[in-house]
Amino acid sequence: MTEVETASAAATGIAMATEKAAKELSPEEERVLIRDIALTAEANTKEGDSFFLITQKWWQHWIDYVNQDQQPNNSNNNEGSSSLSGNSDSNGVGISKRPSGIDNSDLISDGPAEDANSDDGVEIHDTLLEGRDYVLLPQQVWNLLYSWYGGGPALSRKVINSGLSQTEFAVEVYPLRLQLLVTPKGDRSTIRISKKETIGELHRRACEIFHLNLEQVCIWDYYGHRKHALMNDMDKTLDDANIQMDQDILVEVLNNVNDTVVTDGTSIIDNGFADKEATSVLLEPSKSSLSIAGGLSANKIASKGYSAEQLQNQTLGYPSKESDNNFGNSGVSTRGTFGGLTGLLNLGNTCFMNSAIQCLVHTPEFARYFREDYHQEINWQNPLGMVGELALAFGELLRKLWAPGRTPVAPRPFKAKLARFAPQFSGYNQHDSQELLAFLLDGLHEDLNRVKHKPYVNSRDADGRPDEEVADEYWANHIARNDSIIVDVCQGQYKSTLVCPVCNKVSVTFDPFMYLSLPLQFATTRSMTITIFTCDGSALPSTCTITVPKQGRYRDLIQAVSNCCSLKQTEEIKLVEIRNHLIHRFLDDSFVSLSTIKDDDHLAAYKIQKSAKGNVLLQLIHRRQEQETSDAQRWKPFGTPLVSSLSCDDVIRSGVIQTIVQTMLTPLLKEGIEYSDDSDPSTSGMARDPSDHGSGEVDTNRASTSINKVLPKLPLQLVDESKTCIDLSAGDEKAINLSAMSHVVVYLDWKSKLLEKYNINYLENLPEVFKYGPITKKARTEPLSLYTCLEAFLREEPLVPEDMWYCPQCKEQRQASKKLDLWRLPEVLVIHLKRFSYSRSMKHKVETFVNFPIHDFDLTNYVADKRSSRSQLYELYALTNHYGGMGSGHYTAHIKLLDENKWYNFDDSHISPINEEDVKSAAAYVLFYRRAKSDTSGTSSAGSRRARDKTSYKH
Repeated sequence: MTEVETASAAATGIAMATEKAAKELSPEEERVLIRDIALTAEANTKEGDSFFLITQKWWQHWIDYVNQDQQPNNSNNNEGSSSLSGNSDSNGVGISKRPSGIDNSDLISDGPAEDANSDDGVEIHDTLLEGRDYVLLPQQVWNLLYSWYGGGPALSRKVINSGLSQTEFAVEVYPLRLQLLVTPKGDRSTIRISKKETIGELHRRACEIFHLNLEQVCIWDYYGHRKHALMNDMDKTLDDANIQMDQDILVEVLNNVNDTVVTDGTSIIDNGFADKEATSVLLEPSKSSLSIAGGLSANKIASKGYSAEQLQNQTLGYPSKESDNNFGNSGVSTRGTFGGLTGLLNLGNTCFMNSAIQCLVHTPEFARYFREDYHQEINWQNPLGMVGELALAFGELLRKLWAPGRTPVAPRPFKAKLARFAPQFSGYNQHDSQELLAFLLDGLHEDLNRVKHKPYVNSRDADGRPDEEVADEYWANHIARNDSIIVDVCQGQYKSTLVCPVCNKVSVTFDPFMYLSLPLQFATTRSMTITIFTCDGSALPSTCTITVPKQGRYRDLIQAVSNCCSLKQTEEIKLVEIRNHLIHRFLDDSFVSLSTIKDDDHLAAYKIQKSAKGNVLLQLIHRRQEQETSDAQRWKPFGTPLVSSLSCDDVIRSGVIQTIVQTMLTPLLKEGIEYSDDSDPSTSGMARDPSDHGSGEVDTNRASTSINKVLPKLPLQLVDESKTCIDLSAGDEKAINLSAMSHVVVYLDWKSKLLEKYNINYLENLPEVFKYGPITKKARTEPLSLYTCLEAFLREEPLVPEDMWYCPQCKEQRQASKKLDLWRLPEVLVIHLKRFSYSRSMKHKVETFVNFPIHDFDLTNYVADKRSSRSQLYELYALTNHYGGMGSGHYTAHIKLLDENKWYNFDDSHISPINEEDVKSAAAYVLFYRRAKSDTSGTSSAGSRRARDKTSYKH
């Protein structure tokens, strides 16, 4: 059916439904009609269309009602389901009761509504979520439901263009709420208006509310009770003018129609006197706050006698000493009575976002920067950025959080931008605040990168040159391509030294960093549990726990296992990882880091004779039958595979393999079961001396008891090079060609009678490398110094296999040793404590208490560059906390308002003062340090750091 036919059918259905309303449609007729109309309406949605909010509770009741005649199924509807496809309710039980009238009362705010000045005269709660609290219905659907059920109230919202293109639409559930202030009369009123409406429409509505003539009025962006910009571009949208939710708009009534207004912020009256409040903006430009859109520009200031250079030098101070005057100073202040104590509403598992944002917003350099005019620094063409949208969204949110008052802010616009550019943070699941922080810092950097055309740079290896020369060269190359407020404030540099484990080639580079991720390590060793198997039948499997260097390599583990099992000179260890009862990989590369072995891995070690040239490994895989369906069984692997060395000629007899396997299983034979020499030859075989085929020496005591004992013949199948199974139990003289096989895989199918003869429990329940037990009180409270964590981060360690280094001397990929040294520290040092570890089957949180300094975090001894005389002391000013377990925890932030010298706890929308001694806890996750200002260093800004960093250090 075409769109025209569908629309026609829908229109016909509406007409029929209206005529039949009095008689009531059947539930099935309602469902089909609403479904068809909804599909048609949504397919033809355009800007300006109306959608209606309807409470989720009523909508779900109606969904259950119209689906009652459908066949029940086993799939449950998710919360917030709006399915019209015929699914039953979540219990599979039909609900026959017809819903009563539509009741949207649970969406309505209890506060006073702006009846006269909003579209529907009704205010909804500020924290509603689509799918949880309400659903959005096209106007045609609402009209039908209202005609059938009545009720209300009707909550209409408009469709607006939500993106850069003209095809991205969204329903504006929360239009702008603006406070209109009339001067000089002092009247005020609150209105709701779409952010896509024009300044002209706002102008018209203001005049209508206050009964003013259009010619008598001019309106101002009055954010924070400061005149930011005259709003005289009548065709500009409020969104483009950067108007924020709940901000003030000043409606200025001119004395008479001959009054004129100039756009630099001064109202000129015909008697020659200027408005006092407006004039203060011109007389004290260093105290005026510049908006990022529609505000004062450098060119306009220059036209009034101020040069662009003067404007650049008149930066806002932080913290301000004049911040007690709420109207006379718009510089960033940390006084709680003026700003900085505004919370963020939790939109549903968004505490991870709220805590990270609050720490960034309360970083003094960022607070100053985003309150000034940073619009000119946005890099609109950067392909690595977000065309400025992330920077704009963050700047708008920062302005709201630093506005006077303490009304919590709902960060919906920012979250929408975040979800658009980082889909991993979309929805309402819990996420890692550090991962979000990393994305924000990188995204803001790219949006604000002052380098519009990145030059090509070629970084050379040190090749024996002085570290100072190489470091300055690398940093200059970095700044040539990356120059933003984020680089100015947060980026440092470390020295990276790589050493080839084969040829000892040394490579030195200098790389930038945005934050430091520090491991939480008490010790330098690690305990690992491994099960040891012998292939010569001399001993039962045994488990040993050994201690190895935490940053060691496979060779350290192999050596420790060899010592544990008293390995002979004629023997060697084959170390493997077992996964799904199969050998997943051999751990035979001596230089691979032990960090590649996770705590929940399962390891086995096999003692075999040292391999002679031409020997191959035999892998014995155990299988047993498992019921798949009611009438079908399948052989599936179980237990732990066994490994032996096989002296491989081109051809080997099946009886030799039979004997090797029998020998490996000899320790598992149950006591008291005897096998006589007159056993059926078709089901038994004579144990032979395994030394004849090179699989290892047999224990003499055990061998003496096995001589002349006929062991059961085993149902073995060998997998050849074509993946075909060869039955090895048919006879001992069958020739097997192994010339094309690098290893031999043999299946042993354990039938029930065979299982009765062996203790196979020794092959099952292979332990994990390290099993986490319950966390003891001692483990939770034992202190770990932040300096110790830093030293562990800087300690030499091998690269992981996924990050191999190409050695220019060997011409091969090598797992080199890597050593880091701090070289250049940033103004703001962000430290991430690595509390979370991930593996294939487990997520683990380290609850260790880290004793981090609040004052005098001294990094002088950790900085390798000794040329600089700058202070390397840092002061803590913010941190995020994580409470609870993985995936179900909660994030908060502790932040120090510098001007008050007082700490506060930011828990979403709730803010409360805390004592400094309560800042430290085992929940600390991301720490924010700021370089301490010494008496001799003065108050150097990020801008002066930029100038210094662009020139090389001089001896």
